[in-house]
Amino acid sequence: MYMLGFPLLLVPFAIYNIIAFLWAGVSWSGTVSSVHLVSGGEWAMSAGDVLITFSLLFLFAEIVKATRIGTRAVLDHGLSLLLFLAMLIEFLLVAQAATSTFFLLMAISFVDVLAGFAVTLRTAQRDLTVENLPNT
Repeated sequence: MYMLGFPLLLVPFAIYNIIAFLWAGVSWSGTVSSVHLVSGGEWAMSAGDVLITFSLLFLFAEIVKATRIGTRAVLDHGLSLLLFLAMLIEFLLVAQAATSTFFLLMAISFVDVLAGFAVTLRTAQRDLTVENLPNT
């Protein structure tokens, strides 16, 4: 099923809000998992890192969706813009959103809005139809 007309970045935004509001005092920088590397180093992943990585995968899907043209694509871009504005307002007004993880989610949403409109405009330029004119 193709999710046109639905901003996929709403999923990580909802996950962040569910965790932040249901579990008071959650630490987004606490280690969730660590991986021992061949170099001898230890790579520690936090909950925020996992959510940001998850969001980047959704950003890729959003940019692929932006290559479609039509009225549903315009609706999708409008909803992505509304999502970014909601995230910006929440970041400025809600204490639970004052984290670097949420700021990075908001930055990813902003990139989605900019890339979506840029890709759509670029694709629309290539979708030029040339009509056959009768020889006169």
